[in-house]
Amino acid sequence: MISYSTNDEHIPIIPLWMDAVPGSEDWTWQEEDSFLPTGDRVTRNVSHPSLSCYLPERSIASGAAVIICPGGAFHFLSIDFEGTDVARWLNAHGIAAFVLKYRLLHTTDSFMDEVSACLDNRDKLAKTMQPLYPLLTADIQQALRLVRSNASWFTVNPHAVGVLGFSAGAVVAALSVMHHDAETRPDFVAPIYCGPLPDDSLPADAPPLFMLMADDDAMATANSLRLYAMYHAAHLPVEMHIYDRGGHGFGMKKQDLPVDAWIDRFCEWLYSLQLVS
Repeated sequence: MISYSTNDEHIPIIPLWMDAVPGSEDWTWQEEDSFLPTGDRVTRNVSHPSLSCYLPERSIASGAAVIICPGGAFHFLSIDFEGTDVARWLNAHGIAAFVLKYRLLHTTDSFMDEVSACLDNRDKLAKTMQPLYPLLTADIQQALRLVRSNASWFTVNPHAVGVLGFSAGAVVAALSVMHHDAETRPDFVAPIYCGPLPDDSLPADAPPLFMLMADDDAMATANSLRLYAMYHAAHLPVEMHIYDRGGHGFGMKKQDLPVDAWIDRFCEWLYSLQLVS
């Protein structure tokens, strides 16, 4: 039996690493929740990554599992509309969901100013991110190992485990495409409005890819088109949706636009891969 705790909703929470977290053993800051000016809850200062496990009713369980990576410019996690809200939608459709809290840059109570400073200086952000990429790669790889090794406990198919990420979380998802072995290769990956990608090459066994963004999100469109071109040139399975409007960071928020139905398109894609029945 795996070791886990629960939150106020009695959702199992599994630590990725039972002992010292490799690569960040000296991180002493504590995870905390804060709120954006919009009122949205975010999680900051993750130093001990974890998986929150949302499992569907057994009577409708399809066996498919999705590891969800919320976004937040690597400074915080948009834990609800890019995390738990997604998980509950997937559960209602018979899909197990695991919200990943991956390691983040350290922030203070002035975290929004720190985010703005980084986004205003992309060269600084790229330099800051370099030592973080190996940690993010290790976190998503370990998450895939944990879900697969406990597949019977979760009632999921170990050959139908994939990654869905948003913005910075989409970069984490993409890292699972670029860096994996047989044990940690995801069965599918879906970067949604993807953030800037590191200059990594595409492996020959890259998994099926689903990408989605809005055309009025120039950053995500450019990043996604680059990744699409790599897949297309390698003759690997890829599907991409570009909506006219939607902006960046919509997640499960409703805007009364066609993009509101993006998650239906993702689920249809999973059906087309015969990962959901």
